[in-house]
Amino acid sequence: MVQLSVMLALGRWMAEIARKFKQPAVVGEILAGIILGPTILGMISPDSFAMLFPKAGNSTLALDAFTKIAVVLLLFIAGLEVDLHIVFQQGKQAISASFLGLIIPFFLGFSIPYSFPAFFGNAGRGDQFLFSLFMGTAMAISALPVIVRILMDLKLFKTKIGMLVVASAMIDDVIGWMIFSVILGMIRKSGHISIGYTFLLTLGFAVFMLTIGRWILNKILPWVNKNLAWPGGLLSLSLSLCFLGAAFTESIGIHAIFGAFMVGVALGDSKHLSEKAKEIVHQFINNIFAPLFFVAIGLKVNFVLNFDLMLTLVILFIAFAGKLIGSGLGAYLGGFSKRESLAVGFGMNARGAMEIILGLIALEAGLINETIFVSLVIMALVTSMTSGPMMKWILGLKN
Repeated sequence: MVQLSVMLALGRWMAEIARKFKQPAVVGEILAGIILGPTILGMISPDSFAMLFPKAGNSTLALDAFTKIAVVLLLFIAGLEVDLHIVFQQGKQAISASFLGLIIPFFLGFSIPYSFPAFFGNAGRGDQFLFSLFMGTAMAISALPVIVRILMDLKLFKTKIGMLVVASAMIDDVIGWMIFSVILGMIRKSGHISIGYTFLLTLGFAVFMLTIGRWILNKILPWVNKNLAWPGGLLSLSLSLCFLGAAFTESIGIHAIFGAFMVGVALGDSKHLSEKAKEIVHQFINNIFAPLFFVAIGLKVNFVLNFDLMLTLVILFIAFAGKLIGSGLGAYLGGFSKRESLAVGFGMNARGAMEIILGLIALEAGLINETIFVSLVIMALVTSMTSGPMMKWILGLKN
């Protein structure tokens, strides 16, 4: 209880400070974790850190459970952000921008670590192919919630360029999380399951949720809105379905996050789920579970001891180059001007929370080491912090 109290209080305080500097709340929440974690508190007063966050025991187990639930809920609300109608409206332009915005970052993220395993700290550690697949996926995924917030702040959300960025990010996220779920499925089965079988399970579940599952939810929601207390009934049902989807994908060897994400996509696409209902779910998760998760990030590793400047710079280069070239070229081929295409590239470059979730799961699975994890967290923060200002500057927008 003391852990939760301290994490929520400091997380909120640091998030408000970040907002004053026009930065995402996640920046402040991670800084709160770094203050409470081994990086600062653990260095200044090891005894206080050990007392507040012991390495073993019931409190550690309980806190770990909270962060696991938080990951599932964060992917659920990320799925709610996906609007399939926007994707269909953008048509060929969205496919062009998302395809190149996925393939080029994935290729760079896969080929460079695969060619230089020693530099990335993976020489002799484990499966080089799986590690490189993960790095490619990490470079390909965008942070849809961060992108939507940036576009709203810039008053670009309802514009042609804004819709293209959102639609492309949606497509990239669905495919990216599918690939990551396959990678985790392969790790869990220790190589005894074929990549084809894992992929078919993942693809089959995604297709079911986007067709039959989506249709069923669309039929159920009017009854829920009419017969159950609002908003309590809808909130309970939404989270129940979220956990059910997560449990199902976990049971077939695919990570729980993918089930939660796809349930979110199917539920969020229903015309019977109002924006007010979505906002209630968002507020509940973003102000309770999200801060706990992002503060917990800082508790995991020492950000000073595990910081590698050259590795971080290389990962930043791959991240920026992949999205700017891939998404920018895709937008240009779709008929946008060079300036608009570059803005699309920077819009798609925001990684934010999704990258950090991806990194933590990979760290816990033993796929990456702490040094790579720290570099990925820094990359996620830098790309999120620069995305909005760069779009604003390129498009010549005023305050």
